Amino acid sequence: MKKILFTLMMLVCGITFAQAQAQIKFDKTTHNFGSFSETNNVQKCTFTFTNAGDKPLVINQAVASCGCTVPQYTKTPVKPGEKGTLTVTYNGRGRFPGHFKKTITVRTNGDPAMLRLYIEGTMTEAEKK
Repeated sequence: MKKILFTLMMLVCGITFAQAQAQIKFDKTTHNFGSFSETNNVQKCTFTFTNAGDKPLVINQAVASCGCTVPQYTKTPVKPGEKGTLTVTYNGRGRFPGHFKKTITVRTNGDPAMLRLYIEGTMTEAEKK
């Protein structure tokens, strides 16, 4: 009887422990820069996220789909209920004018472990003088 009771107690503790984790919630997952001139080719946006879990949240990695896009993010653990940021810089210098859509893949220690953010916009050709 003691073994059964001990096993059940360990099972309940294991399930409770497995459910306790960090959880990342972004305010938005897509940003549209709209239309901008290639003379103003560097564009920035900031994604804000909240740790909706009950363990500290750590962003392990944020990787852009292209070298023209650079993500910078909060490196320190984000406590439960607190906010962090991920800033994305798009540099269109040397790129052809037109519409673009880039992906930033974010890996965390929480739920979800991997998610994607998107930026898009249209870079117009500079007026010739």
